[in-house]
Amino acid sequence: MSAVVPRRAPTRSAEERRAALLRRRRVLKALEILTLIAVAIIILFPIVWMVMTAFKSPRYVYSYTMWFPPTLENFQQVFNPRWRIAEKIVNSTVIAVSTVVVAIPIAVCAAYAFSRLHFPLKRAMFQWILLTQFIPAVTIVLPFYVMFRNLALLDTYYALILVDLAIVLPYAIWTIKGFIDAIPIETEEAAIVDGASRARVIWDIVVPMARPGILTAAIFCFIITWNEFLFGYLLSRESVVPLPVGIVGFVLERGPVWELIAATGIIITVPMFFFAMIIQKHFTKGMNLGAVR
Repeated sequence: MSAVVPRRAPTRSAEERRAALLRRRRVLKALEILTLIAVAIIILFPIVWMVMTAFKSPRYVYSYTMWFPPTLENFQQVFNPRWRIAEKIVNSTVIAVSTVVVAIPIAVCAAYAFSRLHFPLKRAMFQWILLTQFIPAVTIVLPFYVMFRNLALLDTYYALILVDLAIVLPYAIWTIKGFIDAIPIETEEAAIVDGASRARVIWDIVVPMARPGILTAAIFCFIITWNEFLFGYLLSRESVVPLPVGIVGFVLERGPVWELIAATGIIITVPMFFFAMIIQKHFTKGMNLGAVR
């Protein structure tokens, strides 16, 4: 009696495996594209809505149509003396520029110290600087308010600039330190051997080589200060009201004037868009600098 030989299960050919792998890649690619589209819609929807509302006349503001006669009247209305938007733009510009001018030199010196020098509690101090970024602003606004009230500094540039310095300095130090770390220390040692002082080394060697990082930190500090709302709302009254806080005042008998709010939102956003483009270019340069090292 002959033995029964079991039959082998048919195996898939190489062509079938490649076809299955190709189908899987197509499915994953389709899911990736759908995810990107969904994320883009979520991000762009409020921006598109703001831009559309800024060009709508009051009769179309509460309509959901995408077809309406555009108007520039809203941009003219926001500069009406009643709203004092031009004054608020000046206030925000003065506060943001002053904060950057003061913060960046301090941040460069502090970042260089943390990157190159050795001193007691260096690591702990740097960690504490970074930890301040995780403190919610609402938890420290009351001490600032009481302090500035006792010093008679409420509704002054000094109060808002000091608060913004406390907000942006930790980030600026952390950012610039990363770029200084990427600079070869041999160039500084050669200059010191030749008799250059520490200040000369920072100004003539570190600052030029870390310029992309310094510029990136400066623009980020400007953006953060320009968009800051909470401290500006609580520490200002009438004289130095920043532009984001000025949006709160667009209220009439019929309620919030959404078309003027949207127009002011564009005025706030447009400078930040151009600064973001500058940041992207210089941040890429800084990443390449670190990669070369």
